Amino acid sequence: MSQTVDRALSILPLLAEGPADLGQVADRLGVHKSTALRLLRTLHEHGLVYRQSDQRYRLGARLFALAQEAMENLDVREIAHPHLVRLNESCGHTVHLAVYEENEVLYIDKVDSRYPVRMYSRIGKPVAITVAAVAKLLLADLPEHERRAVAEKLDYPAYTARSTPNATAFLRELEKVREQGWATDLGGHEESINCVAAPIRGADGRVVAAMSVSAPNVVVTADELLTLLPLVRRTADAISGEYSGRTPVKGTE
Repeated sequence: MSQTVDRALSILPLLAEGPADLGQVADRLGVHKSTALRLLRTLHEHGLVYRQSDQRYRLGARLFALAQEAMENLDVREIAHPHLVRLNESCGHTVHLAVYEENEVLYIDKVDSRYPVRMYSRIGKPVAITVAAVAKLLLADLPEHERRAVAEKLDYPAYTARSTPNATAFLRELEKVREQGWATDLGGHEESINCVAAPIRGADGRVVAAMSVSAPNVVVTADELLTLLPLVRRTADAISGEYSGRTPVKGTE
């Protein structure tokens, strides 16, 4: 039975390359045409493959519907949380996870610093969208016309002397973040707080969330915090791999 399932599943990546006829499927699987036909018929019955008028097979619409349902039901917070905890244990600083929803960037997870000085951010609370590192990453991934439309609608509060002053400066910052693949907030929201952030990407390469490490100057300087950027990016990449399905979850291999 396991061999039959394995063969059937092996047909899907073949058809992902493009339509194939019965002979091509049989050759790829190394089986007789009658075996390949039986597998194809089963997949066809479940809507996972479709037989065209030229008798070639392609991926079925049901497969795309299942993939869409799976993506919609993925909980990035659930996947990310163990990674955030390990990062916090490694560096000791506050770790955040944020998403962009309905024109706001919201924290959806937080692991507190082990140091006495704590940040007052809260899960479910919107971030300062014009200065927060996670917000820059999430907005930088939007198509250019959407970035511009968002930037022009925002207010630009002067939280500190380092806050983003206007839409033009914000768009320049987003372009920089888009090119380099990471972001910072070095005293833009609070003079004494610095932050480095990295994106979490889905299977299509789009940014679905952003994670960050933040710390006050009394604990580490901005330069010291920046040395953690490689670790932050590796953590974000690990979450991206698991979320997108590129990396198997440990214990399931």
